[in-house]
Amino acid sequence: MDDKLVTLAIRTYQRAQMIKNVLEENGIETVIHNLNLEQPEMAVGVRVRIKESDLPRALKIVEEMESAWEKQNETEVSTVKQVLIPIDFSDQIAKVTDFGFHFAEVLAAEVVFLHVYFSPAFTISSNNEMSTYSISDSELLRRIISSANADVENMTNLINKRIEKGELPDIPFSFELKEGVPEDQILDFCKKNTPDLVVMGTHGRKVTNELIGSVTAEVMESCMSPVFAVPVQMTLESPDEIKRVAFLTNFDQKDLIAIDRAISLLGTDNLEMFFIHTSQKNEPWDEVMLAGIKAYFANHYPNLTTNYGLIKAVDSPEILDNYLANQNINVLAFNTKRRNIFARLFSQGLVYKMVMHSDTPLFVTHV
Repeated sequence: MDDKLVTLAIRTYQRAQMIKNVLEENGIETVIHNLNLEQPEMAVGVRVRIKESDLPRALKIVEEMESAWEKQNETEVSTVKQVLIPIDFSDQIAKVTDFGFHFAEVLAAEVVFLHVYFSPAFTISSNNEMSTYSISDSELLRRIISSANADVENMTNLINKRIEKGELPDIPFSFELKEGVPEDQILDFCKKNTPDLVVMGTHGRKVTNELIGSVTAEVMESCMSPVFAVPVQMTLESPDEIKRVAFLTNFDQKDLIAIDRAISLLGTDNLEMFFIHTSQKNEPWDEVMLAGIKAYFANHYPNLTTNYGLIKAVDSPEILDNYLANQNINVLAFNTKRRNIFARLFSQGLVYKMVMHSDTPLFVTHV
């Protein structure tokens, strides 16, 4: 094996320096590349490079270090309630902000905007060998971070003006910038901070040919925090217009908890809740179960108007979407089980199908 240098990891300067120190203590020669030599602490996403012959041993050491860091972070979780709003500074951001701030007020939480940027550090050539970009990665990274910081400053000013005008509730908000893959960083934030709600935008029917799925679908299928998806083409102009909500139930006992969460978030004043179930054929017991759920929540929430319906379809987002349109449903809510990456790759779950085919906002929980 040639002793050429290979990239072991891409980390912040502080993390990279810690990895370098530990590796060298174990006799592994380590080099950090792409530093801002005048202000190394300002560099983001620097490379930790080692000899290829040291790779197996180095990987084990780094894995143990990062496992320890993750356990440490789990003990430092904030107790402050949070609503997380992942953003990409697109035109859709106004609607996502409106809904995020509204729900943050309902939950008595603060808002955290998370922007994830991608800084290319290497490419894989056709013969599977690593090759670096010819342009200066550090200069490219500075441009990306500078642009993101400018967007954050502009958005901060805009939100403050909207709060002053009374267009948004006056609640604390902050921004976090992370380098990496959006869905990975969003899920990592949720794992470490357990926000009370994640509010995300989605393209709905506009997207027709993505290989694995949108970032929103990936997060909704894996995140333990509840997620509210805001389609770009939805007809709702504000959260105050949410009047009719459908909850899709499979008669799982945990659905009762998920329904209660949806009602608590969306409110009971002037809210009409539809309990719906899909099946291939009409079963008398299904209607009995739906009637029972309707009666249960009607008794517990006297201000809530309740209905139920059966849909003869199991695997058709179009039929479900048509039902929502015919009933003028504003939000579809349901409880879903987390699925691993292989399940998501080889079979599209309901979350993915509805994100890709519907312009109805979704509220998804994992109970």
